[in-house]
Amino acid sequence: MKIIIFFFLIISSIAFSQEQLKHEVYFDTDKYDVPKIEQQRLLLFIKKLDSFKIEKISIFGFCDDIGSNAYNLKLSQQRADVIKELFSNHEIDESIINNVDGKGEVLLKIVNTKDVNIIRGLNRKSEIIISLKPPQLIVVEEKKENKKSLSDDLAVGDKIVLEDILFKRGYRTIAPESIETLEKIATILSKRENIYFSIQGHVCCTKNSRDAVDAETKKQNLSLVRAKYIYEYLAKKGVSKKRMKYVGMRRKFPLGGDPKFDRRVEIVVTHISNKSK
Repeated sequence: MKIIIFFFLIISSIAFSQEQLKHEVYFDTDKYDVPKIEQQRLLLFIKKLDSFKIEKISIFGFCDDIGSNAYNLKLSQQRADVIKELFSNHEIDESIINNVDGKGEVLLKIVNTKDVNIIRGLNRKSEIIISLKPPQLIVVEEKKENKKSLSDDLAVGDKIVLEDILFKRGYRTIAPESIETLEKIATILSKRENIYFSIQGHVCCTKNSRDAVDAETKKQNLSLVRAKYIYEYLAKKGVSKKRMKYVGMRRKFPLGGDPKFDRRVEIVVTHISNKSK
């Protein structure tokens, strides 16, 4: 059986006809580390990307006209690379970042000599260009797999992927549409008092199995705090803390496919007591 799903872009502050989003990050003289205020601006931009379907991302680095051509080319590449790394650490899929290029210095058009420092400052930057996917019709083949749920007979080692519990990119909190599902999970687990389990948190898109950055605290422990969020939610709903523990898995076990499914939690059964359900 085929399921036909229509995807429409929902665009609020930016016109529907717009096919690209752009953002610029500015640097201090002779530096490629991102200043704090520019990091904050960039994180706000990344947060807005959840509203769009992204086709590809290009990142370009630039310098002013101070320094040699070779030095400026290297510095501009470092400025582009550091933006790519920040994107990766905040769960932006690197496979869609297909162009990271240092352009060296920019020729300055000095209209008035007293403005030269301002003009140079505007050229010490990285430019981010987001190309958006057009609205489209997607045909998805339904997959029939033998998957276990929390209502099935379970054994130690069984892993349950909470597929409908989706997290906001870069955040520990779940998407609003996942709350109802989490309520049902809490109800089931509060009744199955003989099951002890571990809550495993995951992230997407980082390099070398690293953890992602929590956008709220700026700490690189997002998989852990996602697991803790579910742990605390279940505890508030009556699931005994003695039956649960939580752990951050970083990006050790990506599922493949849409990155949003790697921003997930899984429940692994660690013990089943003789107590009846």
